[in-house]
Amino acid sequence: MTYRHLALELASTIRHDGHGGVADDLDTDDAFRAWLDKQADLLEVNANVDPTTEAREQVVALRRAVRSLFARAVRPGPPSSADAARLLDPAVARDQLNTASAAVFRAPQLNWPDNADPWLDHDGTDADTTTRLLAELARATIGFLTGDDRERLRACPAPRCVRYFVKQHPRQEWCKPSCGNRARVSRYYQRHHEA
Repeated sequence: MTYRHLALELASTIRHDGHGGVADDLDTDDAFRAWLDKQADLLEVNANVDPTTEAREQVVALRRAVRSLFARAVRPGPPSSADAARLLDPAVARDQLNTASAAVFRAPQLNWPDNADPWLDHDGTDADTTTRLLAELARATIGFLTGDDRERLRACPAPRCVRYFVKQHPRQEWCKPSCGNRARVSRYYQRHHEA
């Protein structure tokens, strides 16, 4: 079973492109919609989000704050090489996350229309869907960073990998087996070609 968490899914939209560079899974409005659709099981507001350029840019800005806080969480280990040189100050990243989270007031609301069963609605707000999406992503990140998984968060040390991952077992060193293979090949190459 693959480990999935909304905060980690957002951070993982920055990835190695397979050709020595970095790919951004949120680089276009269509790519943003595809990512939202892929996260449908994790997102409450997914179906209602209009994947506009403005919404995408706001999510990308929040992602930068998330990756900056992930870089802080993996200390004393190194951050991901993708953004090591452009991390936000942790206080700025924290404030950005808290602002997004606080933009939507959440209180349990009872909905019980005539001739229907009652249900609990957690969103007692009229905020637009982009604001609700940002709040949901921020709250997922806050939950992740204040939970047990933060202690197992790592930046993958494989050559060219830029992902963060949650260590699932004590001997896990890389985010994926392919990263482990690439790291072993790189070590082999260095041992046999630097002599």
